[in-house]
Amino acid sequence: MKKIFLPLFFLFYFAGFSQQKDSLKIENSRFNFQYKKLYVPAGLMIGGLLCDVGGNESIEKEIVEERTEHLFGFSNKIDDYAQFSPFVAAYAFEWFGMEPKTDWKNRTAIMAKGTVINLGLVYFLKKSVNEIRPDGTAFSFPSGHTANAFAGATLLSIEYGENYKWVPYAAYGTAFGIGIMRMVNNKHYISDVLFGAGLGILSMKLAYWLHQYKWNKNKTQKDPLEDIYKNDI
Repeated sequence: MKKIFLPLFFLFYFAGFSQQKDSLKIENSRFNFQYKKLYVPAGLMIGGLLCDVGGNESIEKEIVEERTEHLFGFSNKIDDYAQFSPFVAAYAFEWFGMEPKTDWKNRTAIMAKGTVINLGLVYFLKKSVNEIRPDGTAFSFPSGHTANAFAGATLLSIEYGENYKWVPYAAYGTAFGIGIMRMVNNKHYISDVLFGAGLGILSMKLAYWLHQYKWNKNKTQKDPLEDIYKNDI
């Protein structure tokens, strides 16, 4: 089901970006849509799908076998709580004196939009694909915990990444650790985690691209992650 459904998902999802490219470049938006900013999330999602190729001999099944052999019975709840840490940090950093790029009203609105987009897509995909988790329970694909963590990491990196260069590394490092923990806990395959990571990044960036900035309109128009993308791509 996943192999049949997901190509259609990509086709319509990215076709929508192509058709709405001009509409995303609104006057009051701080971050204009650019195709190069799709490379990282799209790469993660495509990489996740490739890990599912090969059936029982696929990369994801091999990883589960290794986990079962070396970490059988391991379980903890850290990832259930840590997935929310980037969202908490988005406000906590400001309380500790760090300067964000967006005032709290716009930041909260963007966070809400990104979360709704992310959770909506995760729910839709889980119900549509209906893949069984490595532990035998339902709705494995994609990983909602990982998508949530990477959405929060994207928010945190955009808000603080320009003035505090260590923030993106800490934010995405934490999100990556949560994804690893989902596999260690035998709740997800690596395909679920990689696809969820890309989906989370894309969802939060979409929220920034579409946000109208009804408050604090005099803020800078520069994307604080632009230099990072130039170096990585």
